[in-house]
Amino acid sequence: MYSPTDPRAALNTNTSTTDPHAPIAALATYEFLALPPDEVSDLGSKTWYVRGQNFVLAFTRLVSGDTLARDAAAQKEEYVIVLPHDDVTIDVSAGAESQKVSGSGVVIVPPGDSAVTGHGDGDVVRLFDVRTTDVLARCGNAATYAEDHPRVALLEPWPDPPAGHRLRVYRNADFPLRPGRFGRIFRSSAFMVNFGDPKDGPRDPDRLSPHHHDDFEQCSLTVAGDYIHHVRTPWTSKRSQWRADEHAAVGSPAVAIIPPPTVHTSQAVGEGVHMLIDIFSPPRADFSAKAGWVLNADEYPAPEHVTTA
Repeated sequence: MYSPTDPRAALNTNTSTTDPHAPIAALATYEFLALPPDEVSDLGSKTWYVRGQNFVLAFTRLVSGDTLARDAAAQKEEYVIVLPHDDVTIDVSAGAESQKVSGSGVVIVPPGDSAVTGHGDGDVVRLFDVRTTDVLARCGNAATYAEDHPRVALLEPWPDPPAGHRLRVYRNADFPLRPGRFGRIFRSSAFMVNFGDPKDGPRDPDRLSPHHHDDFEQCSLTVAGDYIHHVRTPWTSKRSQWRADEHAAVGSPAVAIIPPPTVHTSQAVGEGVHMLIDIFSPPRADFSAKAGWVLNADEYPAPEHVTTA
């Protein structure tokens, strides 16, 4: 349940499209710096790959001057770059386009050849949907998705941008926080990225927000501070599928893959700045239906069944 002051309290509840009797997956967490990287470049950049049902997240500690390249043969769909911190600067090129991007935000890269080069060391996150098949086997948890999770609806991409694919840059600094709006939300045809509001200090334990999603995973990327992900698995008719509540402590950077329809909430703990970015694939219809919440909605239309209120 959300508190009455939480902007999500007025969201509509969606009806699940998956088998209500299927097994429910367990929470999975990955603290990147505690795991060996999946790739190390010649210059020393380290990349970890983690996947969900419909996407792959690549987290890179990019070394200054190093480049992350994608070629047209493999990259037939657009992908998303998430810059989690304000102290990062990159050059992004895609085809004939190029831009220098500084500060936190989102970059949507069109299909085809592209490159990301670091100015100074910094963290760069790339999001690929499952149609980009060459990255699937690189994921440390690839075996977890050897078969589709029956509780998670498969990716059905939303409409492509009417103006066509191109390099699109959305800097958080250009979108000031606003009361009544939930974070900073951007979407592509396959992803929704929500930058939570940065907070100082721990979250009030009497103001948590346990909730569930009927048929989509939540990927929570912690980029500053320490968190506890509280997760409760609903009982099914099969006692063998029951599991105890989980209270998974993670630092930053880390990813939590939260499966439906578990009840969950994330609690910032300890002092200092806390920052969490939520990622969904495909985009969420309930967030998209809230007028003004998706900051690039004019460039990426929602399907006809999603009505904005």
